Amino acid sequence: MQNGNASKVEQCVALLHGLCRRSHSMEPLRSVFEESGYVVRNIGYPSTRYCLSELAEQTRPEIDALSNRFSQVHFVTHSMGGILLRQMQATRRIRNLGRCVMLAPPNRGSQVVDRLRHWAPFRWVNGPAGGELGTGADSVPRGLGPVDFEVGVIAGNRSINLILSQLLPKPNDGKVAVSHTQVEGQRDFRVFPATHPCIMKNQRVQANALAFIQTGAFLAS
Repeated sequence: MQNGNASKVEQCVALLHGLCRRSHSMEPLRSVFEESGYVVRNIGYPSTRYCLSELAEQTRPEIDALSNRFSQVHFVTHSMGGILLRQMQATRRIRNLGRCVMLAPPNRGSQVVDRLRHWAPFRWVNGPAGGELGTGADSVPRGLGPVDFEVGVIAGNRSINLILSQLLPKPNDGKVAVSHTQVEGQRDFRVFPATHPCIMKNQRVQANALAFIQTGAFLAS
């Protein structure tokens, strides 16, 4: 729950990148929040080496350290980073958890995974966690249930991957259908003309992410 009395210097914004990405991909967001007075931690994790439950356990100590230091720990996540956060919260609640903005999250799974996860090159590239992001009965994100913390979801509706886009309902961002980014319990939702890999670079996305962390709502349309 957001504490309105907490100053920005007592609050941290943690960034979690997506599948097959590194922390460097989230650097465009670091400056946005640092310029607004927040302490920012850009957290990296080996997204393609382990399943989601193992990634959550490996990432947890760094999150716990932030929870011990700051009165509020907010999150901005990209793609699978949002599912990783949900996995951690479902396993053991994060102390001092603030608000979260999820960029292009596969909260209801991705049909791309349904179609390609049994293909050897897909497994080599995306690893165990990538195969857990489908829409079927064994989908990890679909099994996590509603969120019970303040979440705002931002989806993109532009694609630079015309092949993968054909495997998805429209509109989509080339990896996730807009309809599959939303999660039960979310506080707010926006769609912008952004692609999956570059959504964190979109200035409107950045401004809305900052607004949600500050106020619990996106900017007025």
